Formats: sequence, structure tokens, C-alpha cells
Amino acid sequence: MNYDRIVIRYGELSTKGRNRKFFIRHLKDNIRNALKPYRKIQIQGFHDRMYLLLNGEDSEAIIKTLKNIFGIQSFSLAVRVPKEIETIQHVGFQLVEKLYEEGKTFKVSARRSDKTFEYDSNELNRLVGGYIFNKIDELKVDVKHPDIELLVDVRSEGVYLSTETIKGAGGLPVGTSGKAMLMLSGGIDSPVAGYLTMKRGVKVEAVHFHSPPFTSPRAKQKALDLAAKISAYSGSVKVYIVPFTKIQETIHKEIPEGYSMTVQRRIMLKITDLIRKQNSGLAIVTGESLGQVASQTLESMVAINDVTSTPIIRPVVSMDKLEIIDIAQKIDTYEISSLPYEDCCTIFTPPSPKTRPKLTLAQYYESQVDFTALIEEAMKEIETVYVTPDYTPTQEDFCDLL
Repeated sequence: MNYDRIVIRYGELSTKGRNRKFFIRHLKDNIRNALKPYRKIQIQGFHDRMYLLLNGEDSEAIIKTLKNIFGIQSFSLAVRVPKEIETIQHVGFQLVEKLYEEGKTFKVSARRSDKTFEYDSNELNRLVGGYIFNKIDELKVDVKHPDIELLVDVRSEGVYLSTETIKGAGGLPVGTSGKAMLMLSGGIDSPVAGYLTMKRGVKVEAVHFHSPPFTSPRAKQKALDLAAKISAYSGSVKVYIVPFTKIQETIHKEIPEGYSMTVQRRIMLKITDLIRKQNSGLAIVTGESLGQVASQTLESMVAINDVTSTPIIRPVVSMDKLEIIDIAQKIDTYEISSLPYEDCCTIFTPPSPKTRPKLTLAQYYESQVDFTALIEEAMKEIETVYVTPDYTPTQEDFCDLL
């Protein structure tokens, strides 16, 4: 007996009450988009479960994709059989027999959602487990830590049998919580911030500041590669590449050294907020972690945030570096972030930046320079790149990078 479908369990979505349909619809759309290459797949969405009918498609590749879709608590390869005890016993035996090796233990875990079925959960455990136990010599039962667990889920439309529960990404379906702009540098923190924001259902678009010739073409490519990694959790990420050279040169030339970093971050935030307004975003996401670098003190945040009233989401603000690195390794961005290509946040860094800048001084120094024309010019020259998980630079991309 081969598995013919995948059972998807919602987890947190199950607590959404009247809004549940909204979340399930988004999850179904996200799954459909992620599984576009598998044209034979059929998706059936229900109140508390979703089913993918495989119709001969490659289950291993589909499982790999499903692991990255937010809104899925867990899922299992399964086979559906009629509500007949003899069929349940026989197919259950076939599934366990496939996995059995000498010395392995097993248990049956039955769940009866359809209360009209003649056997309750305990009776199913006994009837199915006893049948399998008698069919396989030397098979032992272990109800606490079995090597093989046969799941028997009795529902109105049939009985679903499976032998493995695969952990999903959890969270909420991307798109259910609006859209935000991620300030994506080439560092470790911002991709992690993007990932965590997506996990709460927010669609993320990325803003990256590029300052050639001070930053290399590889620094830009690094940001696109990071965007490709986090796009695995949403299907795609739109990246705005902002030319920042003239603004950065002006700051370096005109702003006192101690406040150059603060003013630079203020201008970056202004530009990101303009992009947000143009693209109907609701918030800005940053990878700031409190106290990690000079620009990430509370005083610096006050001085920088002054330029906008837009909500700023900081998912890693209370994490230490090791916690952030753990997540970066999990989502496969750490090695890319560690590549030695400087972005514009690291060039022109003064030797002694103000760690506790005063808002009034930051406002004053910025007011002494006319940044309006420079910001308008940068906005007109923004490059937009749509990045997907399988993104690789085209020949045109390479020309742009050089």
C-alpha cells in the first residue's frame, strides 16, 4: 500500500475562530503557489485539516517544500481507507510492515473525530494494534517511545492512516498580516528579522542600499542571495536596490564624524519609508539587536526613528548574537552573511561614533545639508529585482553588478 495523499494540520490557525476561513484560504493559496511545478496535485481545504492528493507526484520533493510554508503545524504522508475495521487493520499492517526491522517497537494512536463510528479510540488501538502484533513475529509494543507509530484518524469521509508526523514551520500564512519593508543589509541579523516577520504572516519586501564603487558588485549579489534564501518561506521577495553613493559621500563630507552614522541611518529610514508608501506597506522591519553595535542603543533608536511615525518591527531586538546565529544557520543564511563583502553600513564607519546621540543635534546637523534633491534622485534610480528560492543572476544581472 502506497501513500496517496498528505494530511496538513493547522496548529495556531485552529484558534482563529470566525477568522479561520480567512487564514485557511491564504494558506491554501500559498501552498498552491509553492507547489505549482506539481500540476497533478489536488488541494482539499477543510475546517480543521487540509489534504493534498498526490496523484503520483514526487512526495519527497513536496515534503521539502511544505516544511517552509508558514501556517502548517505538522503534516503526514497518509492513505485513506473506508470506515471498515478489516480494511483499517490490513492497511495498517502493510504500513507498519514496510518500516519494521528486527527489534523495532510500535504503537497505534487512534483518534475518532467521527463519533458515529462504531469503535472508540481505545477499541481501535486494541483491535488494530492486536492485529498487527499477531501478524509480525517478535514485534514489541512500546506506548511511550515507539520506533513506529501508526496514526489512525477516523473522520466523516474516511479513515486516514500514517506512520510519521513531520513538523511544519508553524506561525501564520504569509500575507495574512499585511506587508512590510525589510531593511536588508548583508549582515546576519536582517535576514533573520525578515524570516521571523514572515512567520507572523507578514509579506516582506526588501530594501538594500548599494554604494558603488565603495561597495563591490558582490555585496549587492550577497543581498540578493540572502533574499533568495528567505523567499523560500513566501515564494518570492521583491528587492529594491537603492543607489546610495552620492548621499553617503555627502554625509561623510558634511556631517560631523560622531553623528555621520546616525544621520546616515535617518536618511536610510526616510527612503525606506518613501518606498513603503509607494508600495502600500504597513511597517518597516529591521535587524536591530539592542546594544549589539553603536547604532543600536536606545538613544540611537530614538534619534533615528524620529524621521517616521511608521511602526518599526524589530524581531531580534532582545536576542543575543548566538541566538540570532542559531536561526541564521537554521534558515541557511549564515554562510552567505559571513562572506567578506562590505555593504554601505560598514564603509565610512567613524572610529568613534556616538553611542548615545542627542536627537536635537542629529536634527540640527541633518538640517544643515539639503538632502531632499539627493533623496529624490535616489528614488528615481531604484532598481527592482524579483527573487525566488531558485534565483540565479541572469546575464543582465551580472552586467548591472559590474
